[in-house]
Amino acid sequence: MKPAASLPALFFSLLALIGASNSAIARQDPAPVRTEISRFLNIQTRSLPGEVNIKVGDFTIDNQLPPCLQLEAFLPPGARAWGRITVGIRCLAPSAWSAYVPAEVRVKGLYLITAAPLSAGQILGPDDVRREAGELTAQAPDVLTDPTQAVGHAAKTSLAAGRPLTASHLRLPPAVVQGQPVKVIYRGPGFQVANDGTALSSAGDGQGAQVRLANGQVVRGVARNGGFVEIILP
Repeated sequence: MKPAASLPALFFSLLALIGASNSAIARQDPAPVRTEISRFLNIQTRSLPGEVNIKVGDFTIDNQLPPCLQLEAFLPPGARAWGRITVGIRCLAPSAWSAYVPAEVRVKGLYLITAAPLSAGQILGPDDVRREAGELTAQAPDVLTDPTQAVGHAAKTSLAAGRPLTASHLRLPPAVVQGQPVKVIYRGPGFQVANDGTALSSAGDGQGAQVRLANGQVVRGVARNGGFVEIILP
């Protein structure tokens, strides 16, 4: 017969079991994570045209992360709140950790389609385009949404009627020109910072452009009319 365990041994074994139980229970609650991501995406999408619908994916309850008192959502570099995305969530206090959660931003609104077949080189008039209601996030990123963006510009290639019209389909005047001094505008929730640089490529409004800053750093953003490049920060 085995000897009975001593009381001190039983006491410490009980403490170990309680500690293991507490460690297993002390995990990050998914609800605050989803709430913070939803809040963040609502801010990021305020200026989008049309009706915005945000869906935040699951954050596993069995996450092995310690509970957080201060959560902060962010987008990975180069990402935007558009379509199917992955949103970062970081803990600022009491302990530092980060994780990623799937999400989807759908935008329903009006976009331009060709009202009739277009020939390469044709200058578009008001009757050549019309607006169509639908899912903007299912279209190309540079889809046009207002007739003023297209009328008066030449088509680069022939297009069939009913085709969604994008900036890349037209010969648009460049918003920034290679070698041109430009302003780089960093935008984030509640702040905006400007910097000077030189465009390394020419780009139309809404197209990607590279800029070399005064310190030699090369950054990439979105060209905007007026000679500046916009970079959205989390």
